[in-house]
Amino acid sequence: MNAVVVGGGLGGLSAAIRLAHAGWRVTLFERQAELGGKAGTNTLGPYRFDTGPSLLTMTHVFERLFSDVGRRLEDYVTFRPLETICNYFFDDGTRLFAYGDVERFAREIEEKTRDDAAAVKAFLERTREIHDTGAALFLERSLHEWSTYTRLDTLRSLLRFGRIDPFRSMDAAHCAHFSDPRTVQLFNRYATYNGSSPYRVPATLDIIPYVEYVLGAFAVVGGITAIPRALERLAREMGVTVVTGAEVTRIVVDRGRRVRGVAWRSADDKEADASRESEFTPAETVVCNVDVTVAYRDLLDDEVAPMARRYRRLEPSSSGLVFYWGISRSCPELDVNNVFFSPDYPAEFRALFDELCVPEDPTVYVNITSKVTPEDAPANGENWFVLVNAPRNEGQPWDEIVPRVRDRVLQRVSRVLDRDIAPYIAVEDVMTPADIEARTGSNKGSLYGISSNGRLAAFLRHPNRSRRHRGLYFCGGSAHPGGGMPLAVLSGTIAASLIERYER
Repeated sequence: MNAVVVGGGLGGLSAAIRLAHAGWRVTLFERQAELGGKAGTNTLGPYRFDTGPSLLTMTHVFERLFSDVGRRLEDYVTFRPLETICNYFFDDGTRLFAYGDVERFAREIEEKTRDDAAAVKAFLERTREIHDTGAALFLERSLHEWSTYTRLDTLRSLLRFGRIDPFRSMDAAHCAHFSDPRTVQLFNRYATYNGSSPYRVPATLDIIPYVEYVLGAFAVVGGITAIPRALERLAREMGVTVVTGAEVTRIVVDRGRRVRGVAWRSADDKEADASRESEFTPAETVVCNVDVTVAYRDLLDDEVAPMARRYRRLEPSSSGLVFYWGISRSCPELDVNNVFFSPDYPAEFRALFDELCVPEDPTVYVNITSKVTPEDAPANGENWFVLVNAPRNEGQPWDEIVPRVRDRVLQRVSRVLDRDIAPYIAVEDVMTPADIEARTGSNKGSLYGISSNGRLAAFLRHPNRSRRHRGLYFCGGSAHPGGGMPLAVLSGTIAASLIERYER
């Protein structure tokens, strides 16, 4: 049995590995020169940067992928637990260390804010209940298969539905639990982990701080890019045929809407001769690790499909504006992950989702992998991945926006560090939402598919199995269960399990 995977992101790699282990002959096509999707790498002189994800959680997902195929994760990649998950800098001068140890973190909150340690521990206990009630259902199984709802543990989860706090916003839940606006803002930030607004996303998403503080947060030796490299090595060992620099131009479906394979051509052929005929690779099943909106439009030529029409009506997640700065000095005040908070968080999210513009005074995130992997920067230097939340790409004048945002970022960071950072920028690159859309194929440059700004968002992501096109399956951030590295891997696992059920 032949299977084709379109797209070499973490979801596609996960599906390919599991299908190959199950005995399928798998070919994976990726249009870029390297696998990894958004989890790529960028080198500027002596500085190396991750291009997308920067913090790792839910490491058990990766451990299980390797163990299920008879391998040990630690033989392929090294995860390092973070003693300090993130440094938070508030506009009033407060500096707060989010420690990986819950007791220490709770004491830090008590010392720096008006909230006490007991409130923090009680909050994380509430997030544990959300996780224990809903994680298996919402993250590890298809929500679009009737068989899911006949399981006893699913029925138990549904009977306890109110315990996952779906009826109020994340911000409302935090305001009810904490008295200090700095604590509220810190936990509100977790809505951005899937490109949403804390003022609109359900408090169910407080499962995110649970996995970070209780299950643990990690850096990756060699950078996040080491994860797709490890998965690629495993996939090849499993017998997956990997074809990079190959653009799939069409998922071939017969008149009965049965998948028959894919048409593809090399990226070099596309540049040299756009009229050149594509090659055809037959397959009984196809796993699509491409944004579903793009897949229906460009690969299936089926924009009238009900799922395509429905998905176009849903609100995309936010995007990001990224600066890659090679800094020619070290900053001991900073750690691997650092957040410089905006003084007006509600205004920031109104700008992102209502006005579709970059906030005037945005929150700034700085990730420095050279704190873990010194080889990512020259001696006494640091590689700064600087991210500002940005709206989806709707044709905004990014060339005009970038210099203005750059100045704002430099002003905020320089003020907090009490030194002008600009003279220390030795090398520089930038990636806008338009660049993200062009490079990764994500709809409008959204980082996580659709946003979770609604109570039913978890049920609205695209199913992992197509009912319209037999033999077609979906994985990746735009499909269930959503965006982020662990969830992308889980989407590939779900897709592979459905293929085993329906295509054998």
